[in-house]
Amino acid sequence: MELRLLRYFVAVAEELHFGRAAERLNIAAPSLSQQIKSLEASVGTPLFVRDRRHVELTAAGRMLLPDAREILELSAGARRRLAGATGALRIGYVSWLPDELPDSAALHIRVDEWVMPSHVQIGRVLDGGLDAAVAWAGSRDDRLDFRLLWPEPLDAVTAAGRTDKTVQARKLRVLVDADLTSWQAWNDFAMEFAEATGARVV
Repeated sequence: MELRLLRYFVAVAEELHFGRAAERLNIAAPSLSQQIKSLEASVGTPLFVRDRRHVELTAAGRMLLPDAREILELSAGARRRLAGATGALRIGYVSWLPDELPDSAALHIRVDEWVMPSHVQIGRVLDGGLDAAVAWAGSRDDRLDFRLLWPEPLDAVTAAGRTDKTVQARKLRVLVDADLTSWQAWNDFAMEFAEATGARVV
């Protein structure tokens, strides 16, 4: 049973969506579907029930998932120890991160870096593809350690020349992005902000 196929299986099991899992893994969705079929053929039983709009684990898939995660974590731990021996760090970050941060890290160790959406980074750290990630992290996963690097201000945009500088949150309109795959972390925050304050989501 190949580690690569187990990594694909865990991604689909966690996302329950082949498109999002493919984005997380940086492969094409049709290719991912074929790889999952190969894994199902090798274990001799279906792991997912799927149609065009719905994906869920079978009983066999639910049984395999914790074992697959454990195998991948053991493999990732071995890779991290080997990477530590060579001084390499695989770090993911979002496109708006200041250039100085990875450059500063590179002064001390060799850095292999990838730019990708926040939720994709979290998945890559979980499956061992990255050693660390600098990302928005709205929901916390108990299998990872999180540390706040800095708070990010959220500005209210108003018409130029407005004399009343007081802005009530419930009167705000919070923009979400139509690209749910790339901006999932921001959209999750926007929905939580709107629910807490009464702001409108547009």
